[in-house]
Amino acid sequence: MLISVVSLLIGFTLLVWSADAFTDNGAKIARIFNISPLIIGLLIFGFGTSAPEMLVSGLAAYDGHPELSIGNAFGSNIFNIGLVLAVAAIIHPVIVEKNVLKKEWLFLFLSTLVIGFLLIDGFLSFIDGSILLILLLLFLYYVFNESKKDNNLENEVSEDTNKDQSKDKTWLLLIISLVILVSSARLVVWGGTNLALAFGVSDLIIGLTVVALGTSLPELAVAISSALKKQHQMIIGNIIGSNLFNSLGVLAIPGLILPFQIPSEVMSRDYIYMLIFTLLILIFSLKLRINRFGGLILLTILASYLYQLVWI
Repeated sequence: MLISVVSLLIGFTLLVWSADAFTDNGAKIARIFNISPLIIGLLIFGFGTSAPEMLVSGLAAYDGHPELSIGNAFGSNIFNIGLVLAVAAIIHPVIVEKNVLKKEWLFLFLSTLVIGFLLIDGFLSFIDGSILLILLLLFLYYVFNESKKDNNLENEVSEDTNKDQSKDKTWLLLIISLVILVSSARLVVWGGTNLALAFGVSDLIIGLTVVALGTSLPELAVAISSALKKQHQMIIGNIIGSNLFNSLGVLAIPGLILPFQIPSEVMSRDYIYMLIFTLLILIFSLKLRINRFGGLILLTILASYLYQLVWI
């Protein structure tokens, strides 16, 4: 069991470092093509910080633990809003542009509703996974079109991206960080499943808590850094982009690899909380900013969810 705990700690540490390096160098490459901060948040940071969830989901499904995959997908979305966005708003109120609510948030909300419709029968099939993957491709198509419309990188990009660095070195660091990302994800899956067996805890609970929190740490690191630098569009783009990749990419993977029967509590408990948190983004953004009070409410609801998950 000690080896499993050490594997989880090492895996999470490497996940955070590699995701940070991946997104940092990805942003530098994106800057070469003059992509806006929101698009960087949606695509580069959104994909980069969701890469751990995707890798964990794929490896878990391949190893015969699909419940860990779906727990990771739902749990990460819940943590991204209930913890990551909450902490960012507490550090500094997050400004939200109206267009984000009309476009990106709406796409996230509709995707969440589609997930509920597909999984209402309690089974994640190959067809379900394919539909989710198609929606993800549509989202990527939209993002690329938006990037063409707005090709001026604003001053919100971190000063780190302005440092001189050769393109070759940037690409090399990007590849290295991706390799470490894959390896650390493997450690997380192995350690998480072994802990589940040792304590008699289901793969679903481990996925919803330990693995989901661990794979959401990159989002938390990006959000804290962005909040301190008042890079509001980076924060919103990261959260919405990451949740979209989780909903449409991470959730699609186990359906494509190993279709399975979903535990009933996933739809009656976890999906409901994920839907509520998604709606709260809109509610708290009606005045185009998520303030500290909203952040505290998000944290309170997250605490309620974890209490229900662990002790009830």
